[in-house]
Amino acid sequence: MSLTLDTYRLLGRSGLRVSPLALGAATFGTEWGWGAEQDEARKLFDLYVEHGGNFIDTANTYTDGSSERLLGEFARDNRESLVLATKYTTLRRPGDPNSGGPHRKSLFASVESSLRRLNTDYIDLLYLHVWDFTTPVEEILRGMDDLVRQGKVLYVAISNAPAWQVSRMQAIADLRGWSPLVALQIEYNLIERTGERDLIPMAREMGLGVVPYSPLAGGVLTGKYGRADLTATDTPVNDGTRKDFTIANGGLTERSLDIADVVREVATELGRTTAQVGLAWTLRNPGVTSSLIGARTLPQLQDNLGALEVDFTASQLARLDEASAIELGFPHAMLAGDRMRTVTQGDLKIEARR
Repeated sequence: MSLTLDTYRLLGRSGLRVSPLALGAATFGTEWGWGAEQDEARKLFDLYVEHGGNFIDTANTYTDGSSERLLGEFARDNRESLVLATKYTTLRRPGDPNSGGPHRKSLFASVESSLRRLNTDYIDLLYLHVWDFTTPVEEILRGMDDLVRQGKVLYVAISNAPAWQVSRMQAIADLRGWSPLVALQIEYNLIERTGERDLIPMAREMGLGVVPYSPLAGGVLTGKYGRADLTATDTPVNDGTRKDFTIANGGLTERSLDIADVVREVATELGRTTAQVGLAWTLRNPGVTSSLIGARTLPQLQDNLGALEVDFTASQLARLDEASAIELGFPHAMLAGDRMRTVTQGDLKIEARR
């Protein structure tokens, strides 16, 4: 069914309404070598908002702070209508161990810095950006809850963390009456589907809306790379480009290009672009609330928004799923089998809870 940016969805176990596509502001600023200049970034923001979009994502260190600063400037006239999400934990000052991490000192200092750059007195959604396996979860949750009680943060969320840790945190927050996590940001796309093993089912069970980042796998699903680019993985140039980033993270492989070929075939059948097909596929997962789009130019954003109108046939979905399928592993594969259902249910027909 066709969507629009103002087909708002509830974010996790909250009453917060967000657009099905979120605008990623990591492209606001050129400090990282591949972003948009201020005027172009403004056009991206204006187009997204004019089409009814209200969910915009950034982080405290994106483009060395320019992302938050530009977003704060652009959002000045309609701040109340927007849901601004930012993140903390990445190192803000090299050499200062307490300027990063999820602990209380980093949390409070980062939020104060973000508030100044965003030119606002509250953050709608604050993510813990990267898990570090050192800070006690009680310290994190209590610090987040304190910020919510102060009115500086409205909702809290988490990204890049193990499923078992997220579910543990959610249980502790519930038991102690602290602010619950309402969103989970993970990498999720046709090439990276491992979140289907534990992260996405956990999020649905624990009341977190899933917000995938890199839904186009660093550009691989747009068809911009071919087999000739595989040789570049042997000698990365480390030039700071998106291509170099994709290569460094292992995104260019024979398997990923095979999946991109199927995406291209489906796109041709639908009369759509490969980017639209890749984005639309993520929105088919019932656990996904909103997918992040990180356009750098106005034509890219206009193309991405077309994903809301894509409607697959059952056959096309089956081909995409088959080409990108992963092994669920233990215990998921065992528990999903007919034999195990017979052992636990016998001849009874019991519909699984959705």
